[in-house]
Amino acid sequence: MKLVVLVKHVPDEIVDRPSSAAVFAADMTVDRAQLTGRLSEADEYAVEQAMRIARRRLDVQITAVTMGPPEAIRTLTRALALGADEGVHIVDEALHGSDAQATSRVLAAALARCGFDLVICGVASTDSGMSVVPAMVAERLGVPSVCEADGVWADPGWADGDVIVARREDGDHIEDFAVPMPAVVSVTDRVGEPRYPAFQAIVEARQKAVRTWSLANLRIPADEVGLAASASPVRRVAPHAARRPALLVEGEPDAAAARLARYLTEHQLI
Repeated sequence: MKLVVLVKHVPDEIVDRPSSAAVFAADMTVDRAQLTGRLSEADEYAVEQAMRIARRRLDVQITAVTMGPPEAIRTLTRALALGADEGVHIVDEALHGSDAQATSRVLAAALARCGFDLVICGVASTDSGMSVVPAMVAERLGVPSVCEADGVWADPGWADGDVIVARREDGDHIEDFAVPMPAVVSVTDRVGEPRYPAFQAIVEARQKAVRTWSLANLRIPADEVGLAASASPVRRVAPHAARRPALLVEGEPDAAAARLARYLTEHQLI
């Protein structure tokens, strides 16, 4: 069984600037040169889910795939330390500024090339939070998808062959979706807390195989991806309005309650 986990290299913190400052380049894309990056937190849950499936079977190989700049190798190394067996890094200067549509096309081409039984993704990246790429990838590949799953397991005993079962929980309501593989599933943070990699796993991750693919390897024309080909370009960036200062009411309980009630009344909040 071949599991592929899609992982994303996302901005972690702004270097030499206040954490609240937005960093954009002249073309209105995130200026990643001024940012450090890391594996998206949501994708750590995806790697963990892949590891849990692998523990129940003997025939599982886990491949981590990322599309990003050269420094995204750090994200792949983290995924390998968390348990992935190998990595694929899609890197090409022409990919700069790609929107969700272009990203899904590139990832789908990479998945078709490396082969898969099950693709697992985080529910949304922590930098954009769109939650659309998993469904787009599945559509391009012509395979079923289940998004926002709270639990996933493979069922080899299904009458029609290998089937993946994805569970969604909403309070007292539980839904189980059984879909034939190959398939794409995105998972929430309810699937299980990601493990912290042991020191030995971190060391071994640097020795695991990572393949580097360009657009030419995937046979995708450079002018069909990237900023120029994106359907959703950013035209303008404006800072978010600062929050008003908080009001701290101190003093004896009765007097403080009276001042708070007066404040809420004056501002038409009650």
